[in-house]
Amino acid sequence: MNERYKHLVNYVANLITLLVEAAAFAYIWYAVYRPSLPGEFFFRRGNWAVVGMYTLVIFFFTRIFGGYKIGYMRITDIVLSHVLSIVLSAGVGYIELCLISRDYLTPVPISIMAVGEVLFIIPWVFFIRYVYARMYPPRQMLVIYGNYSPDELIEKINTRKDKYNICASVSYEIGHRKLYKLILKYNAVVLCDLPAEARNQIMKYCYQQSIRTYVTPKISDILFRGADDIHLFDTPLLLSRNQGLSITERFIKRVSDIVVSFLGIVIASPFMLIIAAAIKLYDGGPVFYRQERLTRDGKEFQIIKFRSMCVDSEKRGARLAAKGDSRITPVGRVIRNIHFDELPQLFNILRGDMSMVGPRPERRIIAEQYEEIIPEFGFRMKVKAGLTGYAQVYGKYNTTPYDKLKMDITYIENYSIGLDIKIMLLTFKILFQKENTEGVEDEQITAIKK
Repeated sequence: MNERYKHLVNYVANLITLLVEAAAFAYIWYAVYRPSLPGEFFFRRGNWAVVGMYTLVIFFFTRIFGGYKIGYMRITDIVLSHVLSIVLSAGVGYIELCLISRDYLTPVPISIMAVGEVLFIIPWVFFIRYVYARMYPPRQMLVIYGNYSPDELIEKINTRKDKYNICASVSYEIGHRKLYKLILKYNAVVLCDLPAEARNQIMKYCYQQSIRTYVTPKISDILFRGADDIHLFDTPLLLSRNQGLSITERFIKRVSDIVVSFLGIVIASPFMLIIAAAIKLYDGGPVFYRQERLTRDGKEFQIIKFRSMCVDSEKRGARLAAKGDSRITPVGRVIRNIHFDELPQLFNILRGDMSMVGPRPERRIIAEQYEEIIPEFGFRMKVKAGLTGYAQVYGKYNTTPYDKLKMDITYIENYSIGLDIKIMLLTFKILFQKENTEGVEDEQITAIKK
């Protein structure tokens, strides 16, 4: 089927999903909750507003979590996104109903509604994904690489064979004439770390031929993406301020950090007490783990975490956690998998050492090792380190430093309070994705792959 109908198929499937969810809420409102309220509470438009509010809430959560990207994300990610959206929306919907009635209502009907929505969503998503895959099989792709091997990138792309099919790889050094003939045989090309001049020529040719092109961006590309358009003259200009966040953005971010971290401490206090007791009872060692880390402008601070490793875990020197690391205690393994070892950092945020969202705070000794290979690694310290961040939700614990740097710069150059909210919500989602906590290989000391 023609490519132009792909988005239409996705749109129709998602519209049906949203309408079913809205209808489910409308049913329990009209059949259960509305009759229990005094007759003068609502006229017809008031009823529509209640249902409309729930519909907007579940649309917001599903969109943030990526549940509408049926042809883009893994099927398990789509299902998880919808389930989380339904649960959170049911919670918000229940609060909305209690506020409307000015009293506590029974949560049973809305809980049954949520279960029913989940039972509908799971087979529906699998069905739509099956139809989508039959209509749009994986793209036949050619990888064109530069001075470095593309094997790592190809390995990552091959984890999504439902969407991409790498058929061949070739060096750009064979020459443009041969490359152009090869390109015409495929549905898409991937440009992997090519020199700028060669990459630009190939991209222009692909644009001329309407061939889809995927590019691994350089740091300068990300800086350009965050630049502002200047239209003062009849020649286009791009302005890159290169200053991190403005003073206004810093102020708004700091106020939101104080509010969110304070509320987080209050809500998380029972969990932190339980974790502290479990750590102490296991081996009698200290509950907290303190370590020097770097934040904005290279300033050092003492990060606070729940201790997840044995007391003498770094007697042989500093290193990241490896897969199946024997230094991690049984209690530590549980709290690391759900990221609860990070909860004490809420006090770092309240104190001003960190932000809720920002680049991962690295140790100076590890940051210096990264800078020996990647001189630009210090660019990420134009903002405060964060409890969560762009690289944490879109990457993994063992993502390479260069890829993390690209994601951190993407965050800095595209900062907005809306982006912070999105990242905090996505952080909730990755609590349920074990692969995000996957450690480095045994032979690695840092995240640099040898």
